[in-house]
Amino acid sequence: MIETPQVQSTRWGLWDVLITLGGAVVLGVAAALLLGAMAAPLALQVLAGGLAPWLALAGWPLFITSVRGNGPRIDLSLSLSWRDAGSGVVGGVIALIVALVVAVITAAIFGEFTSAAGEVGAELRALGNVWLLIAFGLMIAVGAPIVEELAFRGLFFAALRKHGEGPVLSVAITAVAFALFHLEPARIGVLLSIGLVLGIVRWRTGSLGAAMIAHGVVNAPAAVFLILGLPGVAP
Repeated sequence: MIETPQVQSTRWGLWDVLITLGGAVVLGVAAALLLGAMAAPLALQVLAGGLAPWLALAGWPLFITSVRGNGPRIDLSLSLSWRDAGSGVVGGVIALIVALVVAVITAAIFGEFTSAAGEVGAELRALGNVWLLIAFGLMIAVGAPIVEELAFRGLFFAALRKHGEGPVLSVAITAVAFALFHLEPARIGVLLSIGLVLGIVRWRTGSLGAAMIAHGVVNAPAAVFLILGLPGVAP
């Protein structure tokens, strides 16, 4: 007979979301200042500086749900079935299409724009080191979807639902936070549209893994474009 795991009351909430997002900002700024003061090579600044915020974005949700809850699998719905993976792929394609439409409208109104990731990719290409570009591409296509979903559609979404907010409002709030967190005003519309679709995938499937897959689908084409030096919509 298979025993059903005991689900205990959780002792984490919205304050932990502030720790997650605030910690990511602090770690990112601290890493940038330290690496800049050391006159570190661009490659080290990009890789180490990019990874530092992830310690908070992914580390705190995994830690706090493990020590004050039932673990990320239960508290954050960190699971993935084949059906969820398929839903994630479909959701990612939809997010790409919606983001492309919003990007075209934004460019028509405000002019052409790029992203911070696109600018960094251009600088890395100038160094002529393909392995650095591949590493950066993997950060965009694989790493970022995992850590950002743990923070936004994972801990933030779950904390809002735990606080009594409805699923629609939770999707909207996390999408706005996701867009603002990137600190790229020109891409607010694009990021907001992506965040809304990812939130809907998380809500309708009940799987954070599905949202991670969808996010990866969104970021993958841009990562390939960056590595190959092709023009494209940056993630």
